[in-house]
Amino acid sequence: MKFLLLAAASAVSLNTAAARPAPAAASASLATEDPQVLARADALLARMTIEEKVGQLAQLFKIPVLPSVDDKVRSGQVGSLLFITDPAEANRLQKIAMTEARLKIPLLFGFDVLHGLKTIFPVPLGMAASFDPDVAEQAQSVAAREARAVGIGWTFGPMIDVARDPRWGRMVEGAGEDPFLGAAMARAQVRGFQGPRLGTPGHVIAGPKHFAGYGASPGGRDYDSLFVSDAELYNVYLPPFAAAVDAGAGNVMSAYMDFNDVPASASPRLLTDILRGELGFKGWVVSDANAIHSQVKQHFAADAGDAAVRAMKAGNDMEMALLAPAFATLADSVKAGKLPVETVDRSVRRILAAKIAMGLFEKPYADEAEAKRVLADPAHRATAERAAERSLVLLRNEGGLLPLAPGAHKKVAVIGPMADSPDDTVGPWAFVYDRDETVTLFEGVRDRLGRGASVQTAAGVQLARSFPSGLEMFQPPPPAWTAERRATEFQQAVKLAGDSDLIVLALGEARNQSGERASASDLRLPGEQIKLFEAVAATGKPFVVVLMNGRPLDLTGIVDRAPAILEGWYPGTRGGTALARALFGDINPGGKLPVTWPRSAGQVPIFYAHNRSQAPETQAQRYYDQPSSPLFAFGHGLSYTSFRIDTPVLDTPELKPAGRLTVSTTITNTGARAGDEVVQLYIHQRAGRASRPVRELRGFQRVTLAAGESRKISFTLDEASVKYWHSEERAWVIDPGTFDLWVGTDAKADLTTTFVVGGAPRTVAAR
Repeated sequence: MKFLLLAAASAVSLNTAAARPAPAAASASLATEDPQVLARADALLARMTIEEKVGQLAQLFKIPVLPSVDDKVRSGQVGSLLFITDPAEANRLQKIAMTEARLKIPLLFGFDVLHGLKTIFPVPLGMAASFDPDVAEQAQSVAAREARAVGIGWTFGPMIDVARDPRWGRMVEGAGEDPFLGAAMARAQVRGFQGPRLGTPGHVIAGPKHFAGYGASPGGRDYDSLFVSDAELYNVYLPPFAAAVDAGAGNVMSAYMDFNDVPASASPRLLTDILRGELGFKGWVVSDANAIHSQVKQHFAADAGDAAVRAMKAGNDMEMALLAPAFATLADSVKAGKLPVETVDRSVRRILAAKIAMGLFEKPYADEAEAKRVLADPAHRATAERAAERSLVLLRNEGGLLPLAPGAHKKVAVIGPMADSPDDTVGPWAFVYDRDETVTLFEGVRDRLGRGASVQTAAGVQLARSFPSGLEMFQPPPPAWTAERRATEFQQAVKLAGDSDLIVLALGEARNQSGERASASDLRLPGEQIKLFEAVAATGKPFVVVLMNGRPLDLTGIVDRAPAILEGWYPGTRGGTALARALFGDINPGGKLPVTWPRSAGQVPIFYAHNRSQAPETQAQRYYDQPSSPLFAFGHGLSYTSFRIDTPVLDTPELKPAGRLTVSTTITNTGARAGDEVVQLYIHQRAGRASRPVRELRGFQRVTLAAGESRKISFTLDEASVKYWHSEERAWVIDPGTFDLWVGTDAKADLTTTFVVGGAPRTVAAR
């Protein structure tokens, strides 16, 4: 099973722009299973009391509102701390561990470096829109360098949950709806964070999350219990985790919620049978925050002691806790015979091996002077700008309004709640970003036009949540406007629009309206943004819409009236510069949607890889009041130039057992300027032991072409491309027969041919 899951994940590298051979084995496994590393861990383990062992299994928050952790560090009651980004504070605490604690075991500092530390990159959904895994790897390599410089050795990322319901706020943290794209981005981000092996200088331990199925939240409601079939689990939700394990991830985070009636943090099937047995994971598992205690609230465990024993037996090695860990009861459970000490030893050994492999015993302290130099490196901002440029998606461009001519407008208004907000430019999960280095859309347009135009800005409306989020202790929102100020701000924005020659209207979601605890029942633009749009449109002045958001939004009343719409996501530290360069034609946006874009919330969940029904001819007519087709297809994205893709050609009509098949096509830039296109390959199995999705992505390449340039590109298909998990047979299977194949620029690709999978029907592996 491990081989087959990893083989499916490895196929990603064959068909993306970041193609490279898959590693022979998981790098983190090699580092933490080295005999010398294990010998050191075992020697230390032999000296530990049961209380000191249990202490290594505790990870505590270090935030101002909580009690001091100094005494817990001193007494060996904690092995890891999170939320420390000041190298001086990290060094102070590390010194306690290394000089005052009995065994002098270094602390491992963790932090959510989801898309940057000081330098912020586009949110992961935006980086997935680049369809360029190399960009994600480069971004996370910079993020890791900054994190490691300040003493952080472990990040709780990448977030690799497949998400098909945009009401779920955490869609912003992942790669969208597709397991193939998700696997490519997972592999790239693990390599970026961790480097070629665990302990690579300037890198951190990658901790992909949340295992498993968390993105299937019903109704998009964060934390709700969920039910996932085996077919969905293996074919949709596990491939990114298989890719992350294959790339060498040293840690995995278990999820909060009930998974088929059992909390994921206490599920032997998820954490032992699948993660370790089938995927071959060798690192350590950490719970999500307070998830072990939560088993009591979920009416699964009787009390904290029961929850701790059940979580540890299931395969959860470390507990992330706000205050007193439930795992603190494990010493008593061992003494009472409720838990074998060998189970505790196994988990402690994994954590000690990771600390040894990271070199923490030899170099426990951060170099504070070097940290300042690393955080100030201008190359990091350049990388962020390039990542932002690659993530932009041109959704609409009627009449070729974009790109704008830089000298054509003398009075430019950049209007809207996202126009000049540094916080909303970087987006959620950016806690200690460099505000002075952040370029907003207004600043980007102003700087791009220089003295050639007068550029002014007005917010017009303020965005706010109906219910506050617990995360606002880290990211407090601005004070709410009074009714009088709301009226004044709106009038000022409308007047500015009327006085201008060109309007750039920046709409979307505030950063606290996207992410954890930010699920939404409605996908319409929050606040009075529609009212602002109506007022801007009524001026009759030329205008373009720029979106900043972490999910598809309901664009009813906008999409058919805005001549141009540029999707910017939350673009990061250099987001405003990248957006301005795209608006004025210095770059040509070439990103693609990593999610299917619905017309309204009534359509969700919606995704392209659905099964074919008994009435496929009416697939777009499932509702009586509006089309059931998406507003924009998965993979959609326009360009300032045009492309022609030729009909695909196969090197052989049959994919034989253990064989390969090469698909080739030629793409030509038929326009007048250079640009990028993402050529996508989809397949469909016509008949077999199970109904299969109408289309499944099996390859993509982002290509940059000069005007008039042509290039031949190829994709490789093998058995990993056509095998699937069969829920009734509980096995990976391959069915012989005819497969449709398409290449094109989105999930509606219409350049098609067929191939045949040869051999007999076969079960490739069983659980």
